[in-house]
Amino acid sequence: MTLGIAALLFFAAALAGAINSVAGGGSFIAFPALLFAGVPAVPANATNTIALWPGTVASAVAYRRELRDARQQLVPLGIAGLAGGLVGSVLLLRTSDRTFVLLIPWLLLFATLLFTFGGGLTRTFGRGAGAPLALGAVVQFSISVYGGYFGGGMGIMTLAVLSLVGMIDIHRMNALKAVLASLVNGVAAVAFVIAGLVRWAPGVVMIVGGAVGGYAGAAIARRIDPKRVRWLVLVVAWTMTVYFFWRTYAVGPHHG
Repeated sequence: MTLGIAALLFFAAALAGAINSVAGGGSFIAFPALLFAGVPAVPANATNTIALWPGTVASAVAYRRELRDARQQLVPLGIAGLAGGLVGSVLLLRTSDRTFVLLIPWLLLFATLLFTFGGGLTRTFGRGAGAPLALGAVVQFSISVYGGYFGGGMGIMTLAVLSLVGMIDIHRMNALKAVLASLVNGVAAVAFVIAGLVRWAPGVVMIVGGAVGGYAGAAIARRIDPKRVRWLVLVVAWTMTVYFFWRTYAVGPHHG
């Protein structure tokens, strides 16, 4: 790994960690950066999970004050997150690299659509505010399966679940979202490490960058207009989606 590639991965992870703590969507930057660095698709996805996990933990720590008022929701949703993340990671381990390459554009498109229209999704769920927490846990389990497998856009879906169970304070919701993401990605990361999927040279560089960006982003999130960050993520997300459709289906998955 050259110094230039290392710098690219560090800054990509730092930006992704910061974006995740403010608006979500950091995987749109970190995952393609690993692919551009030459890491194969399935190991890149596993390494991306490892790389951004410390950033989500750092964000959760930065939001620790808000978590005090979310303990009632934390336990059932957290258990659902752990179980779903484990199931999703096992599914990824059973997916061949070639199959995952063909799935990447579609996963990115799904995540990008979620990110684009996530506000409406959250409001729709919010109309049923006060739904049973058990129902929220079932939905969170399904989201966590997706999160353990790929994860792009998982934050938007998690916010929708939190609206569903009656939460309205955005800072408290972001705090709980950070904890749930930490649990989902944490259990998936353990599975990926045991399976030997993680590429540690780029992974360690991105772990440091993601942790720095995640903590710094959460610390200043209250003073940043999330809409501006969201527009940046939208541009990156749609650009990456179009690019990977072109690379996979026009050029071919083993070229360009």
